Amino acid sequence: MIGWMRLTPRWAVASTCGIAAVLLLVGAVAHLTDLLNHGVHPYGWAPRWLNLYWSSLALFDTLAAVLLLRGRRRGLDLACAIMVTDLAANWYAVYGIQHSDLGAQPGLQRLTVFAALVLGTAPFLRRRLTT
Repeated sequence: MIGWMRLTPRWAVASTCGIAAVLLLVGAVAHLTDLLNHGVHPYGWAPRWLNLYWSSLALFDTLAAVLLLRGRRRGLDLACAIMVTDLAANWYAVYGIQHSDLGAQPGLQRLTVFAALVLGTAPFLRRRLTT
């Protein structure tokens, strides 16, 4: 790890983890709402495995947010895993299934920016979080 990464100020770590936790909870609420209103297959146009993945995010987004708020490295690791897989799933859904593009999908635009935030700040945050 590069030495200056260890010097990330605590306020920056805390605020970034707080922002990421809030945004993960927003996602968890959205997935939970879909789950409660439509069951585990809320999107009729998507394959079953994709619906199950998105439904599972109601739990995993919440878990990652709680761990981040507690200052745990596992929360950051889980958030990174969620961002990589959710971004891949959504890009597949937009391009492979819906035959759309990034410009026509504001939700995918927001998710891409959020993934960039989480993945781009992870190396700076990880060292300052507890195991």
